[in-house]
Amino acid sequence: MAKRVNSTRMELTRTKKRLATAIRGHKLLKDKQDEMARQFMIYIRRNRELRREVDEILSRAMAKTAMAEAEMGTSALNEALLVPSASAKAEYDTKNIMSIIVPDIKKKDEKETASLPYSLIFSSEYLDSATLDMKSVMPKLLELASVEKTCDMLSDELERTRRRVNALEYVLITEMKDTIKYISMKLEDNERSNLTRLMKVKDMMKEE
Repeated sequence: MAKRVNSTRMELTRTKKRLATAIRGHKLLKDKQDEMARQFMIYIRRNRELRREVDEILSRAMAKTAMAEAEMGTSALNEALLVPSASAKAEYDTKNIMSIIVPDIKKKDEKETASLPYSLIFSSEYLDSATLDMKSVMPKLLELASVEKTCDMLSDELERTRRRVNALEYVLITEMKDTIKYISMKLEDNERSNLTRLMKVKDMMKEE
């Protein structure tokens, strides 16, 4: 729906300039939306991969722990696991994706050893394998946390950008086009009216 504005050539020129700016802004936002959607799909796929890997490792470790408990007994298993097998320290950084600052969490590089925190004499090989699995899953868990948060942030920003694109395309740009059409029609009507008056004046002067 066109806004009722002053039907002048100055207003027409100003509205046309605003329309050109809005069209450029819409194109930039649409390009941003498309690239953001591409990045979002990349992170969604990575999130799915990490979840599958983490689930597989944890399921495998739980199955091995159950086998170890059957071999060693609950008391011996609990005693072996009193001391943590490793401590995990994370490094927190950020990345810029389409002007969105997202987290980048990684396991801090430390000197790793394959040693276990308990004596191997009375432990089960299933417990040894499960413990090493749990140590190996930590970097993936940290990356998964980082990727999931990034997916949430990209999703929110993608929705905001989509609303802006739609507002420009279906409201602002449409409204300005209607306004330009309205002013142009008014100016044409005024020109026809002026021309008619001039012709009448000319005829009256001829009659005199």
